[in-house]
This record gives sequence, structure tokens and C-alpha cells, in this order.
Amino acid sequence: MVRVGLTPERLTLAGAELADEVGFENVTVSALARRFDVKVASLYSHLKSSQDLKTRIALFALEELADRVAAALAGRAGKDALAAFADAYRDYAREHPGRYDAARLRLDPATAAASAGVRHAQMTRAILRGYDLTEPDQTHAVRMLGSVFHGYVSLEMAGGFSHTAVDAQESWAWVVDSLDILLRSRTTS
Repeated sequence: MVRVGLTPERLTLAGAELADEVGFENVTVSALARRFDVKVASLYSHLKSSQDLKTRIALFALEELADRVAAALAGRAGKDALAAFADAYRDYAREHPGRYDAARLRLDPATAAASAGVRHAQMTRAILRGYDLTEPDQTHAVRMLGSVFHGYVSLEMAGGFSHTAVDAQESWAWVVDSLDILLRSRTTS
């Protein structure tokens, strides 16, 4: 019998919340069943497996992050857009560490192509149009921005910047300023 009120959407949201609490790697159908005080078997009418749950959480997180970034980018261009994108990315990772990890889950090509990951790439390229980059520089820049933002956020979340008196926010602003200068220097016009 299907438990009243349990839906794939509700289970996905609960799984995302659980990921933020205990870490994405610790999210399983069993852990989710304990959260709802139900037997594991009752969740299998909504979920295929723990991998299905993790994929759903990843897709949810990608969508949530894309919506946040899109809202931050509205009406912005150039360095303002770059900073808004960077800040939205960093803020999301700090507020939702498990979901942030989920958003990096490797998806099969068809699932990835249908996900909000495509929106992330489009928004990054939209920012880069303000720098007038052509290929292959635009692709290099997309990869650079993703690498820098992810690397900074990952180190910060792991406590990597807590050993110095220089504020991490000050360094973040310096990084974004430096990226803007670098991107402007690569402009092809």
C-alpha cells in the first residue's frame, strides 16, 4: 500500500534536506525511510533505488541553483553579472552543502542534456558574451570560471581559509575582480 502523502517530489525534497544535514554521500533510501518512519519497501513505489533518489536530488539541486543564478543575473551585465553569478553560486553552496554536492553528480548524457545543467552553461556563456570572447576562448572561460568557483567554494567549506587573518570574503572579491580583468584582457575586439 502506498503511504498517503508520499510522492517522488516530496521524497526528493526530503532527500535534499537530508543531504544538507548529513552529506550527500550519506543519503540512501533507508535513511529517507527512517526520516518518514516508514519501511524501506514503501518508498520503492516512488523510487527505483538509492541511485534514483540521488539523481532526483541532483536534478532538483541543479534546477534550484539555476533559478537562483538566473534571478541574480537579471538586468546585469559585464563585471556585475560575473559577480552576481559567482555570489549566487557561492551562497548556494554555503547554504545547501549537500545539495551543492548533489549538483556535481555525474549524470548519464541523456539526463544531463535534459537537466538544468544546460541552463547553467547558457547563463555562463551569456555572461561571457559581455566580454566578446570567441571560440575556443569562450569554452576555456566557461571551464575556468567553473573550476575557480568550485575550487574556492570547496576549499572554503573545508575550512581551508580559516588559518589566516585575511577575510575569505575579501579574497573572494579579489578573485572575482581578477577574473574580470583576465576576461577583459582576452576580449577579441
